[in-house]
Amino acid sequence: MESGSSGRARPVGRGRKAQAAVRAATLAELLDRGYAELTVEGVAQRAGVHKTTLYRRWKDRESLVVDALAEHFATDIPTPDTGSVETDLQALARALVQSMTGPVGRAVQTAMYSDAGRLPEIAEARRRVFADRFRRAEPVVARAIERGELPAETDPVELFKTLAAPIYFRLLVSSDPVEEGTADQAVRITLAAARAGLLTQASAVAVKATEADVGQA
Repeated sequence: MESGSSGRARPVGRGRKAQAAVRAATLAELLDRGYAELTVEGVAQRAGVHKTTLYRRWKDRESLVVDALAEHFATDIPTPDTGSVETDLQALARALVQSMTGPVGRAVQTAMYSDAGRLPEIAEARRRVFADRFRRAEPVVARAIERGELPAETDPVELFKTLAAPIYFRLLVSSDPVEEGTADQAVRITLAAARAGLLTQASAVAVKATEADVGQA
């Protein structure tokens, strides 16, 4: 696919094919130019569609980015079913590492956690991304509970937060290397906490209450 700076891509028509081309072009523009320089015209040219065709589905640059990010993350993280909670979580964590350390993942981080991240539209994209990932953890946890591998009260949202936290800390805070070993360590931490009964809704409420008490002290 040619970039907007080197020529117009071949027209792709309308419908799902055009939508896929526009989403791919939006991510490519994020990667090449960053959010600040991304334009509707540049995306249209890269995707091979007329900008009026693009505007019929996406009203502006922000809605383009939100849709492209949500669609990207809805397809790049699997819902594994390996028969074991440990290998299921390994698949989830390794896919997250691979996604976030690739070229598109790095561009996405810039869009979602830089100044652009303060925009309501980008905040909505973040919410949709994590809501999708929480949904993908639900069947993994449900099957693990059925097999007796996790306590019945284990909360999928708390489990995924714990799984993702070490990865995002390295990506966004410490700048330490993020690799397959990072994912495997996150799995060990998450399983230990879950099996100890610490990843339940009740535990999460207790933690928030303690944080509130500390804040008032």
